[in-house]
Amino acid sequence: MPTTSIPRQAPPVPFFTQAESFTELWPLIARHTDDVFDRGKFSHGRKVAELESAIAGYTGARHAVAVNSGTDALVLLLRAAGVEPGDEVIVPAFSFFASASAVSLAGATPVFADITADGDYGMDAGSAEAAITDRTRALLPVHLFSQLADMAALSQLAHRHELTLLEDSAEAIGMRWNGTHAGLLGAGGVLSFFPTKTLGALGDAGMILTDDEQVAERAGVLRHHGRMGRTIDHIAGISNLSGVSGTNSKMDDVQAAVLLAKLTRLDQDIARRAELAAAYTERLAGADGVLAVPRRVPRPVASDPVHYVYLVEVERRDELVAHLTARSIGTETYYPRPLHLQPCYAGHPDHRAGRFPVAEAACERTVALPLYPDLTEEQLDTVCTAIFDFYAGRR
Repeated sequence: MPTTSIPRQAPPVPFFTQAESFTELWPLIARHTDDVFDRGKFSHGRKVAELESAIAGYTGARHAVAVNSGTDALVLLLRAAGVEPGDEVIVPAFSFFASASAVSLAGATPVFADITADGDYGMDAGSAEAAITDRTRALLPVHLFSQLADMAALSQLAHRHELTLLEDSAEAIGMRWNGTHAGLLGAGGVLSFFPTKTLGALGDAGMILTDDEQVAERAGVLRHHGRMGRTIDHIAGISNLSGVSGTNSKMDDVQAAVLLAKLTRLDQDIARRAELAAAYTERLAGADGVLAVPRRVPRPVASDPVHYVYLVEVERRDELVAHLTARSIGTETYYPRPLHLQPCYAGHPDHRAGRFPVAEAACERTVALPLYPDLTEEQLDTVCTAIFDFYAGRR
C-alpha cells in the first residue's frame, strides 16, 4: 500500500531569544550578581553606579542617570528639561505609545507630526514645523529600528523656534551622528534596556543621557522621591530636601549587574546584527510582495546604523503574519495604529485618518522579522523561504 510522505516542518523561529548568549555570559553575570547579594543593596546601589559610569563611557555622555524603565526615563527627562503642564511637545505619529504617553504623564500635551518618506521612519521636520504653536516647548524625535532621525533638520528647526530638543533614543544604543551618540544631540535622550533591545536586561530598566548638568541633577532628584544624593550602602531615612515632587524610579542592582555583563559584548552583538540584516536584505530586496527593506538614508554627516529591528514593508501584512505564525515563526508589528488615532487621543480635529499619511501607511505595511545575535543562518533561511512561499502561492 503506497504511503504519503508528510513534509517536515522547520523548527520554530522565535521572534527573540537570548538563551545561548545568556549561557555564554553566565559566569560574568554570576560574578556581578554575587557582588550584589554580598553587599545586600538591591536598588540604587554600587552596581547601578558602575553601570552609569560604564554607559557614560560607552556613549560619551557627561551624565548617565539610571532609572527603572525606558518610559520613566522619558517622563523624567521631559520634567528635568523643564517641560511643564500646559506645554506642548511635538512627537512623531509613528512610534511606540510611550513616546506620546510620557508627554502626557509629564503633564504636557503631545502634538503629532508625520514621518519622512525617505525610509528612516523619523519625524518629518516640515510636518513638525507646521505643528508649532505658541505653547510648543520641545521637539521629541524618535530614533527607530536602525538609524537616527534627520537630526540636522530637526536641530535647525529647534534652534529657529527656540525649542528644547530632546530625543526618544530608547532603541538607539550604539547609533551615532558624526561621532555623537544618540541622545546627546540636544538637551538629553534616553535608553531602554527592555530585554529585546540591542542591550537588554532581564526585565525593565532605562537610562537618561545628557551633557547638561542641570538636567542630570533634576533627573537624579526626580527618580528618588525628590531626595538628593545616592543611598549606596544603607537605606537613608532622610526627608525630601529638594522641594521637588519626585517618584520611585530607581534601577535595580540585579538588572545593572546583568547589563554590565552584557555590555562587554555589545559591539560584538551589533556586528552580528549587521551581518544578519545584510543577509536578510540580500534575500528579500526586490522579492515578490516585499515593498521595502531597511536602507541607509544618505546623510550630510556620518551616521552609524545599528540594527535593533529588521523591519520590512510588505503587501497583505496581516495575512503574511498569520502565515508565518502558522509556521511557528515569530514576528512583531511596529506599530499597528498611529499615535494620533489611539483612542485616548481621540477628539482633536487633527486626530483623524488621513492626517499623517506616511505614518498611517507604515502602520499598515510594516512587520519586524526575527533579528538577534543568537539567530542562525538556517533560521534566517527558514524565515525568508516562508515569505517566498506565501507570495508565490498568492499571485
